[in-house]
Amino acid sequence: MKSWKQTFAIIWSGQLASILSSSIVAYAIVFWMSIETRSAEVLALSAISGMLPQALLGLFVGVYIDRWDRKRTMILADTFIALCTLGLAILFWRGTAQLWHVYLLLACRSAGSAFHVPAMQASVPLLAPQSQLTRIAGVNQVIVSLSDIAGPALGALLLGLTSIGNILLLDVLGAAIGCLTLLLVYIPNPEHAQRRPDLWREFREGFAAMHSQPGLGWFFALAIAVWFFIMPVGVLFPLMTLNHFGGGTWEMSFVEIIWGGGALLGGAIMGARVYRISRIVLINLMYLVVGLSFLLSGLLPESAFYVFAALTAAAGISSSIFNASFISVLQARIDAGLLGRVLSLYRSFGLLPSVIGLLSTGFLAESLGLTTTFTLAGGIICLLGIVAFCIPSVRRLDAPQKPE
Repeated sequence: MKSWKQTFAIIWSGQLASILSSSIVAYAIVFWMSIETRSAEVLALSAISGMLPQALLGLFVGVYIDRWDRKRTMILADTFIALCTLGLAILFWRGTAQLWHVYLLLACRSAGSAFHVPAMQASVPLLAPQSQLTRIAGVNQVIVSLSDIAGPALGALLLGLTSIGNILLLDVLGAAIGCLTLLLVYIPNPEHAQRRPDLWREFREGFAAMHSQPGLGWFFALAIAVWFFIMPVGVLFPLMTLNHFGGGTWEMSFVEIIWGGGALLGGAIMGARVYRISRIVLINLMYLVVGLSFLLSGLLPESAFYVFAALTAAAGISSSIFNASFISVLQARIDAGLLGRVLSLYRSFGLLPSVIGLLSTGFLAESLGLTTTFTLAGGIICLLGIVAFCIPSVRRLDAPQKPE
């Protein structure tokens, strides 16, 4: 029988191939649309296409994730994404692809992720000791960060060497590798009470679990509020590079690489060892770091591109530390049989308000300006970080749990 370390080594090797290929394709699509349209509205619509299906499906798919075979769910989700990507590649080869086809692909990829991501995250506590959850979350962040470093560089490089249709094939190959490695490992499923499935009842159980302990409700609400203000700014990074700093494809990819490098460092820090510092303190500090990076970016002159890149690196580090800490707190606090529902509901509750925020992206960019949008969003995120430190029940969430 494989140890948990061997199991995760196999899973991580496949996930690296799958996430890296998806990252290359995603950045290639964003760069292609940025260069072709130079439109904030187009980038916002593409982001909404990639978020809305996850937000809507996440309201109820967690019920099924907690009941279905989680390994099979992940494999089927990856296969669905690969087939959709192949379909768009064929349209590009035939010369019939249009912008709405790209939106449709992003929506399909989002739908597949709505099943895959919560199923993977909910499987972790069943595979490894609780004391190692933060380290595992850190290694997962390293994988994502490596992809965020290589993805934009390779996406920009391949966009200059071959067609977008050919680039899309990488996602198909990565999904195949990811599915193959999942077939090689055993992933247990949580035990369920012998009762008939009831979608509404189990949805309510998942929602109740999000408020089952003092501070959890505020914990989720603060994270969702921060994402509401991050999303409109996040899609504007390519346009900030192009329009404010006067960059091109290389500069766009450089900023994304810098973000990925920061996230890699943050993930490596979290994965290196188990720390004694409160994960809640880390999460609240990361709100402040992201907010300050946005705020200061909006105040930079046009000649300060590399300062912008440095602030982006700081935001990348903080995002990685936040994700690892946030997920590990949930994995430690929420019962494994409810975790799929809680994680999918969190994604939905975080993404639905973010979609509303993204709808204002075009207005903010055109009416207020890119720099003002960065400054305002950064200031509000800083305020939310300060509020998080002022709620005692949230601060106590990472305190040792009393044995029952």
